[in-house]
Amino acid sequence: MADTMCHTDEMMKTVKNRLSARPSTSWTAGPLNRPIAAGAIVSLTAFWLGTSAALAQVAAPVTPMTPDQTSYQQIQPSADFIRRDVMVPMRDGTKLYTVIMMKKGTANGPILLSRSPYDAHGAAQRIASQRLVDNLDVMDTEFANDGYIIVMQDIRGMHRSEGQYIMNRPIAGPLNTTGIDESTDAYDTIDWLVKNVPETNGKVGIIGSSYLGFTTLMAEINPHPALKAAVPESPMVDGWMGDDWFHNGAFRVSSLNYAVEQATNKGEGGGALALGAGDDYTRYLEAGSVADFAKANGIDQVPGVRKFLENPAYTDFWSLQAVDKWLAARPLTVPTMLEVGQWDQEDSYGAPAVYRALEPKDTHNDMVSLVIGPWRHSGANHTGWDLGAVRFSGDTALQWRTRYMKPFFDHYLKGAPDPHTPPVLTYATGIDKWEESPRWPMGTATPLYLDAGGSAGFARPASSDHDDYVSDPAHPVPFLPRPISMDDPQQWKPWLVHDQRFVTDRTDVALWKTRPLEKPVHIMGAPEVDLYAATTGTDSDWVVKLIDVYPNDQPEPADQGGKPSMAGYELPIGIEIFRGRYAKSFAKPEPLKPGQVVHYRWALPNVDHVFLPGHRIMVQVQSSLFPLYDRNPQTYVASIMYAKPGDYRKATQSIWHGGATASAVELPVVP
Repeated sequence: MADTMCHTDEMMKTVKNRLSARPSTSWTAGPLNRPIAAGAIVSLTAFWLGTSAALAQVAAPVTPMTPDQTSYQQIQPSADFIRRDVMVPMRDGTKLYTVIMMKKGTANGPILLSRSPYDAHGAAQRIASQRLVDNLDVMDTEFANDGYIIVMQDIRGMHRSEGQYIMNRPIAGPLNTTGIDESTDAYDTIDWLVKNVPETNGKVGIIGSSYLGFTTLMAEINPHPALKAAVPESPMVDGWMGDDWFHNGAFRVSSLNYAVEQATNKGEGGGALALGAGDDYTRYLEAGSVADFAKANGIDQVPGVRKFLENPAYTDFWSLQAVDKWLAARPLTVPTMLEVGQWDQEDSYGAPAVYRALEPKDTHNDMVSLVIGPWRHSGANHTGWDLGAVRFSGDTALQWRTRYMKPFFDHYLKGAPDPHTPPVLTYATGIDKWEESPRWPMGTATPLYLDAGGSAGFARPASSDHDDYVSDPAHPVPFLPRPISMDDPQQWKPWLVHDQRFVTDRTDVALWKTRPLEKPVHIMGAPEVDLYAATTGTDSDWVVKLIDVYPNDQPEPADQGGKPSMAGYELPIGIEIFRGRYAKSFAKPEPLKPGQVVHYRWALPNVDHVFLPGHRIMVQVQSSLFPLYDRNPQTYVASIMYAKPGDYRKATQSIWHGGATASAVELPVVP
């Protein structure tokens, strides 16, 4: 024992001497990287007593039997950053796991906050490195290098946070009587940060995409005074009208897997459906209805799955959860830059819906801006050189982040000069340039009429007629060429720009196209479907695609880097579905009357696009988009979720054009 104490005393003297010779900030304690003053060495006595044996063992020669288990501190004293992992208390006592990261030497820095269900700990270590920018996502690079304090938090109930997880937790009110929601958690988090992060200037911005876009918007409801700016990206706003779960009543089958993953093991993994490999088209077709699939895979009692199965219509269950309605009912106090991708395959509805809700409150046209870039879902946070086969003029995502988004935050969080953020910023695909506008939409509704013989044009046909096709639920139209893997990012992320020639020759896809254009047609807004259609069934889905058909020539060889030739390419500009039973009411579905012509109206996604001379504009109409959306049995049943095999029947679909039933797509055309 005496020998051990003497050995420890010698170690303590050595450590004291080394500490006195170094600046105190060069020593860090574990993952918090907090400075340890030299005068605090006495408090470390217990630590050194407890580890002296281990240190002695390390110093001793190793043998073949030396145990190989040890610990390694990834963040070394040489790291250029500080990381703190803390548990932030909420007003109800629940503590939320939060990661705080900044460059060493940061002072008077603004906070950039993100609140996520997707593992803040992992997001703060993209690449294990001693450089801050390696650990963070690409979108954070410019901020981290400019003195921002990056904060990431697990929302309640997920990953390392305490509490109960509720997917898209409703705001406190009719659907939530707890008084706790994502807005209160954001408020409490910001309050703690400005009081407990000594390096901050007390100003906070919030940013995030998809689910994080939802939590960003929630922070703007009864916002903390320190919240000075927000950038909601592709936010989840209304899961029934047009974001993740449903689109105009048609159910997105992949939502089942998401609900199970999020509900299992606090999102830490192990919840993905064990479906094996193979073609998802075949898998979901053979399963039958959504409820049959859920039951066969043992997920029919998962709460998130039950929410879908038991609430197929737009009742209060969904309508009272619409975030744009919540924001419309409250004052606009936080400068907001809304962003969405033109080809967002998950949340194309939310940002424009919030823009419509907030813009009337923006009396000076300087509090709310809308950004539409040439991206997929969350593509603004990555590189933006291309999407699928389509190329752009440079890294469009980096251009937006550095030219517009960061100056927006710098102004409100650092006192930088006013960058005069444009009210609307859009990227004009087709001519590849950014455009600034005073409002949205910019275009004037100009009908592109469907006509006989598969032709389309801007002149209204005088006589009324129809084109027919047979829709068979046993052979639904795929949304991608088979085999389809919904989990394959190479298929999923760029699917909205996939060449549509793979379905052009199907007999259950009707199409109309213009003659080659003699002059450009520039659209800025959301094209509106104005469809007159009938069915021999008692229910039906209608899918409309607006397509830019490239000239069938090849001015130069196909790209050697893997890009296909664009000769004859059929580029989708917008694709959207409508479930026929909701023609009169989204909340109260009704059967269709066989043979009766019904007038349908719905919107395609918002776009800024130029159809160039020599190109054609095409409209495709079909009655399925599988397995992205569940199949409509074409026989009216109380709930399509529980349709039985005998309910799925063929139907003849009639698309009317001309005269009093002049089907068209109204293009928002600008001069």
